[in-house]
Amino acid sequence: MNLATAKKRIEAVRLQLKKQKLHALIVISVENVRYLTGFKGHDSWVLILPDRAILITDSRYTEQARSECAGCKVFERKGALTKAVADFVQKAKRVRSVGIEDECSIAILQAVKKTVKRKIVPAKAIVENLRAVKTKEEIKAIETAAKIAWKALRQTLPLLRAGMTEIEMTAALEFHMKQLGAVPGFDTIICFGPNASRNHHQPGKRKLRKNDTILIDFGCRYNGYISDITRCFVFGKPTPYYKKVYEAVKEAQQAAIDMIKPGVCLADVDVVCRKVLAKRKVAVYGHGTGHGLGLQVHENPRISALAKKDFFRPGHVITVEPGSYISGKIGVRIEDDVLVTETGHKILSRNKGVCFDPAKMPILKNK
Repeated sequence: MNLATAKKRIEAVRLQLKKQKLHALIVISVENVRYLTGFKGHDSWVLILPDRAILITDSRYTEQARSECAGCKVFERKGALTKAVADFVQKAKRVRSVGIEDECSIAILQAVKKTVKRKIVPAKAIVENLRAVKTKEEIKAIETAAKIAWKALRQTLPLLRAGMTEIEMTAALEFHMKQLGAVPGFDTIICFGPNASRNHHQPGKRKLRKNDTILIDFGCRYNGYISDITRCFVFGKPTPYYKKVYEAVKEAQQAAIDMIKPGVCLADVDVVCRKVLAKRKVAVYGHGTGHGLGLQVHENPRISALAKKDFFRPGHVITVEPGSYISGKIGVRIEDDVLVTETGHKILSRNKGVCFDPAKMPILKNK
């Protein structure tokens, strides 16, 4: 991260603090620390004061922090994180109220309240809301992560054989991701046959059989940013009912994507997606229709029935992932990563010659 970007992000945080009548903020989330400073390590906090920002770390990360951080002072603590924060706050006479990220543990909150002799206020999603709108560099990283994920899958599919387990396919896919310069963005989900009805199935010893369906929910982390894609395949011949469900999910996803542009309510997209499935008389999914994507695989904004006051903005990157599931029998989900542009949208996870376009259900030959 360059100095200008770091300073811009820290100033944006200060503006939000001013609106909430807070004088300082303790940032503890690994992703938020990275977003504000460029630091890729762990066990480190950022303290944002009115006149400076300080990354508080320890001897394991000092050298790394000094080479990665921009826009802030690096301080190597000798004692507890809370003690270091308290010392800096004590010297800042103008600081009377200090925000702390509200997702911190109760233990951390209690320790901060005990040590930092100021008014401590849980602050909700200050940095997360800033992260929701991506820069050109962030968008490029997500798009690259998607390209690598697709290349890894294309290298993996030819290895499929009857008798291969879900775990073995997962290992092969993740190996190819690393070989291509990325790492898995999250725990890869690979489901053979009826296991696809489990939304977040953990790959196991189930073996691939003739005419099995395959659901793959996968993505890469590249330069810190994550892609998240889901596709379904048939290892042989699909049943008429599976074809019906697949076509319905594909139609629902396309209807949702077609709606995406600045100013559209996220809840409205969720409604349209579910209406398509209900009209086609297939099971309607119980999870959200989509979520923000970036340094984390799930972040703001969220496409759901609860998002009635949330609207798309240029720079949002979200997934669109409708599905249909019947317990112990069938599962279909199609997911892509979509950028909200100034006038509409762009699908980041589809590149000609690389991805499997969901317009046609991919059928793999039995081997």
